[in-house]
Amino acid sequence: MNNSKKDISILIISGQGINCDQEMFHAYKLLGVNHIDVIHINTILNNPTIIHNYDLINFPGGFSFGDNLSSGKVLANLIKYKKVNGKKYSLLDQIKIFIENAGYILGVCNGFQILVHLNLLTNTNSKLEFEVTLKENKTNKFENRWCKFIINKQNKTPFFRGIDFIELPIRCGEGRVVIRDLLIREEILSKNLHILQYIDQENNLTDNCELNPCGSDLYLAALTDLSGQILGMMPHPEAYLTIYNHPNWPTKKTQQTQSIIGLNIFQNIVQHISEVKYDKHIKFN
Repeated sequence: MNNSKKDISILIISGQGINCDQEMFHAYKLLGVNHIDVIHINTILNNPTIIHNYDLINFPGGFSFGDNLSSGKVLANLIKYKKVNGKKYSLLDQIKIFIENAGYILGVCNGFQILVHLNLLTNTNSKLEFEVTLKENKTNKFENRWCKFIINKQNKTPFFRGIDFIELPIRCGEGRVVIRDLLIREEILSKNLHILQYIDQENNLTDNCELNPCGSDLYLAALTDLSGQILGMMPHPEAYLTIYNHPNWPTKKTQQTQSIIGLNIFQNIVQHISEVKYDKHIKFN
């Protein structure tokens, strides 16, 4: 495992109001990953093929372009439409190739909003059409609080392998997932594209605004694409890298069972990519 970690290449996008890039960097550093690059989005927009040097692309949280239109919309449009001089492709064109080549993408909070505006989530028909969006929280204000979530075990993404429940903080003004229509709602459920849902302390799905302040359709806090390679989530795993980040850490510290923390999500994807790359290496040889 330790040797294979050295072979993983991770890209973390920064700049233009993204402000959780260093927390994400620290998460992967804690796991012993050696090749982690934090690169300004303008550099990537001007050289989109650079993403093919990596196994995992991270869109961290923050306030890209000040959320001046809607959260993540401006940056998503640049990713969709900006073409490099003399080239006919955009960053989104390269992202599609990246996914076809078995790359993984994680978008957190503002990163989730960007992935949604790119129509990479949920993309149930593989045509990159508008199916879901993110709107203002039901509470009509910015929310910064810890919530509890249940994981859909039928979802195929490796990010939440071995996790049943998790507590994480949300920090957003536009975290309410709105599904386009009943057909897409049924597609999400039947294809198990929902991965995180808000629950109460008895582990029941809840729309109580104290426990689910965003008020999302289907109690949603995270979605994946059909492949499970793209994960968008509203809560911040990079804000829970140790039990001491939790507001009730003294209790967590004295619990007999090991607490599931945000670092476990990063650990899962690093482990998965390590295993996949190792298998490919063995087969190649």
